[in-house]
Amino acid sequence: MTTKGQAMADSTAARSVPQLIAAVDGSASSYHAVAWAAVEAVLRRRRLHILTSVALPGGFGPGLTLSDTDVEWMRRDGERILTEAGRIAREAVPGEELALTSEVSFDLLIPMLIDRSRRVEMVVVGSRGLGAFQRGMLGSVSTAVTRHAHCPVAVIHDFSGITPEWTDKPVVVGVDGTGNSVPAIELAFEEASLRKVGLTAVHTWSDVTGLDIPLADWDAMLESEQVLLAEQLAGHQERYPDVPVRRVVEVDRPARALLDESEQAQLLVVGSHGRGGFAGMLLGSTTDKLLHVAQCPMVVVRDHERSAA
Repeated sequence: MTTKGQAMADSTAARSVPQLIAAVDGSASSYHAVAWAAVEAVLRRRRLHILTSVALPGGFGPGLTLSDTDVEWMRRDGERILTEAGRIAREAVPGEELALTSEVSFDLLIPMLIDRSRRVEMVVVGSRGLGAFQRGMLGSVSTAVTRHAHCPVAVIHDFSGITPEWTDKPVVVGVDGTGNSVPAIELAFEEASLRKVGLTAVHTWSDVTGLDIPLADWDAMLESEQVLLAEQLAGHQERYPDVPVRRVVEVDRPARALLDESEQAQLLVVGSHGRGGFAGMLLGSTTDKLLHVAQCPMVVVRDHERSAA
């Protein structure tokens, strides 16, 4: 059961463009997500749809039913959250034209977001929500949606990265040396171009320290990995000549290297699956680690073929 909620700037033209969805539950993290999503929507000239679910996470329980009064209270509480989220969204893009719609839903949030991810350009969520006994549990939501969504998912942590001191910082992307990271590279270049900033491409290829590599092989290995990174970036650099690229090639664990670079970045872009730059380490596990420790906004991009499966 879904109500119309509040419809702001909900014109036929606004409905016709692909949209971004931001999920809110009243937590600070979710409101940061709305602010980030508003900026992203303006950059991409897309409609932003703000969604809140008032469904009880554990169900109603045996024999428990909700009265009309209960349902009405839940709906009004959801609309209260949407009103605040709408205010935050508009304040994030002062003077900009933002196509904005909103919705209170009684459907469970995770399956609803995964289903809608088939038809939108991006889903935006907070890294954690209000907790198990309050609406949303966005910590669980962010983990589930990044694993199963069919479109890129932006996970926003303790700050939105849209304030002036962050907007001139680069976008960071993880490059694993295979075709699995191509969608992430594509999105990272696009984001850097839209934001008019540089791109830092990070590639690691071993889970051992440099001391474990024979010195005689070091130069050859380093050159080989630098060539590999250059090859993966080449076509994208031609399409985005306005984006300056800094290349980081290190013998390191990918999560640690990406975390270090993300500390001075406005956005981190990674793939959701695939192998890292060395055998045996799944990029999926790297993504899971970063979801819990990265502080800057992070976009997880699924491989197109996996998403269609």
